[in-house]
Amino acid sequence: MREPDFFSADWAVAVGEALTAGPSERARDGKLPMYWDFFEKTKNTYPASWALGCRDLPAELGGGPAYLFADWTGGEVTGCRIIAPDEPLKAGYVLTMSYPDWKALHEGYDAQRTVMYRKILLEEGNLLEFFVTIYFFVECLAVIGAVPARYPQALVRSLLSV
Repeated sequence: MREPDFFSADWAVAVGEALTAGPSERARDGKLPMYWDFFEKTKNTYPASWALGCRDLPAELGGGPAYLFADWTGGEVTGCRIIAPDEPLKAGYVLTMSYPDWKALHEGYDAQRTVMYRKILLEEGNLLEFFVTIYFFVECLAVIGAVPARYPQALVRSLLSV
C-alpha cells in the first residue's frame, strides 16, 4: 500500500488513528511508568483541539499555509482532517512549523527538541495552559512524526540541492 501524501486527507486520517492509539511500546521504553501514567491521565481528560500548520507547504502538495486539525474528546481524536485554505481556524491552539522542520520530524528529528528549539511555535491559545500539558503534546508530536508520509520526489531532490 502506498504511503499517503504529506498533509493529505488520507495522512490526516492516519494521524488521527495514531494519536488515539498513542505512543508505541518502543517509544515507551526508557521512560518511567509514572511518566506514562501522567500521559494517559492527560490524554483521557484532554479537552482541546489543535491546528498544526505548515507555513510553507510546497505547491506540489497544495501550497501553504496548510493546517492539520485534531480535536480531542475522552482520550480519542474525534476529528482529524486538513483544514481548507478558506476555512477559519477554530482550534484551542494554533501551532505552526516550516516544511523543512516537518520533514525533519518525519525523518526522525526529536519531537522534544522540535518544541524546545522553537521549530514549532504557538501562535494562538493560552501559553500557560498549553505548557501545563507540554509533555503530552511532545509525545503526540512524536506520534505524528512517526506516521508515514510520502514526499514528492522532485521536492526531495530540490531540498537535497540546497
